Amino acid sequence: MEETNRQKKIGGVLQRDLADILQKNLKEAGRTGVLISVSKVKVTTDLSIAKAYISIFPSKHAQKVLEEINLGKSQIKHEMAQRTKNQLRKMPEINYYIDDSLEYIENIEESIKGEEDPIADPDLLERRKKS
Repeated sequence: MEETNRQKKIGGVLQRDLADILQKNLKEAGRTGVLISVSKVKVTTDLSIAKAYISIFPSKHAQKVLEEINLGKSQIKHEMAQRTKNQLRKMPEINYYIDDSLEYIENIEESIKGEEDPIADPDLLERRKKS
């Protein structure tokens, strides 16, 4: 089912504010070398639940950062409510998910490139020919 304009607008507002809050919290926690961004926020039709998809780079820190976000969920929700109090009556419950689409794209690119280069090493082509 397609999102309504209201859902898209609220998702955009939540995405922008959530990105600011998460980056600020990451900086306050003293974590360096980790980049976090909110790639998408989807809101249910009744505006009670929001799904936030978060990209974390480098991806080896993703699970640990997600656990830290889930521990501070109530504080993040309170800060979001303060920022959006003039736009939303009730703050939706936010669930966080890791967005691994960049990693997925990288894996596809590596598969396409492959380790073996038939242009640089023409002997590879002989192996690939069918007998």
